[in-house]
Amino acid sequence: MSVPVYIVAEIGNTHEGSVGLAKRFIRVAADCGVSAVKFQTHLFEAESLPEAPNPPYFKEESRKDYFQRTSFNLGHWKELKRFAEEECAVDFFSSPFSEDAVNLLEKVGVKTYKIPSGEVTNLPLLIKIAGTGKRVLLSSGMSTWAELDSAVDTLMKNGCSDLVLLQCTSEYPCQPERAGLNVIQEMKNRYGLPVGFSDHTLGVAVSLAAVCLGAHVIEKHFTLSKRMYGPDAQFSATPEEFQVLVESIRSVEKAMSAKLDKDAEADALEMMKMTFEKSIVAAKDIPTGKLIRVEDLAYKKPGDGIKAMHFREVVGRKLRAGVQKDTKLSWNMFAEE
Repeated sequence: MSVPVYIVAEIGNTHEGSVGLAKRFIRVAADCGVSAVKFQTHLFEAESLPEAPNPPYFKEESRKDYFQRTSFNLGHWKELKRFAEEECAVDFFSSPFSEDAVNLLEKVGVKTYKIPSGEVTNLPLLIKIAGTGKRVLLSSGMSTWAELDSAVDTLMKNGCSDLVLLQCTSEYPCQPERAGLNVIQEMKNRYGLPVGFSDHTLGVAVSLAAVCLGAHVIEKHFTLSKRMYGPDAQFSATPEEFQVLVESIRSVEKAMSAKLDKDAEADALEMMKMTFEKSIVAAKDIPTGKLIRVEDLAYKKPGDGIKAMHFREVVGRKLRAGVQKDTKLSWNMFAEE
């Protein structure tokens, strides 16, 4: 794999509106080795009606109260971006849920936008984001193929030249069999674009499988503790899990990019081959002149004699002189045919 997988820690709103806690999230995620940290930019009045329902997995407070309580102002966003990029050496970006949020993030100076799957059909928002000319990650969890077709077409026709599609299943948590890894190749074939995977499963196995299938981007929810408040924490990966995820992806990359010459490798292991392979030996005492049969032969270590793979060439031949049981046979022991 020539380009390393781009690993995104999705922090969302689990920071509880605290800049200090958000910085802690960024620092710990960076220490895990991620490529980027991602937040969510919610401006309630611009994205929701007052009666908009909560998702079924979060009922503790209204969406309005939650988003207003956990929102950051322009100064906060700029400081978090500075901290991520300058002090933690990771990329910083966010998901806007309204055109006003795009305006805000443009002032922050983000270089990437993540379009959440609930916004795929919001073509005015897509046109706005495409017009920034920034890199776009487009999630697909709630979308039909027709809706994705429309979204991709809209983005490409309105200025987006760097687009990555993310296969995603909008279930929290998502069971492995519901991850839709088959869609990764379908997206590649359909759009001819880079494809990644936004992982809502528990553990790291499905993300690793996605990398093996060619995912260029892996996004996963990140939390300092599964006991933190909010809609995402209990379904998110802890620092320990994220560390395993990053290290495992990097190991998969090394394994997939390295080329091995089987013959050269076998030649370099000659001493091990001699130790572990089998030679042809006499299974019993064999007298001079006896026509050797299969039952006269046994196969034992070390492998520095006639290799067991040549047993057919030994059967039917005669020995120049008789040998005792367990004698290692060699080609010069046989009479001329």
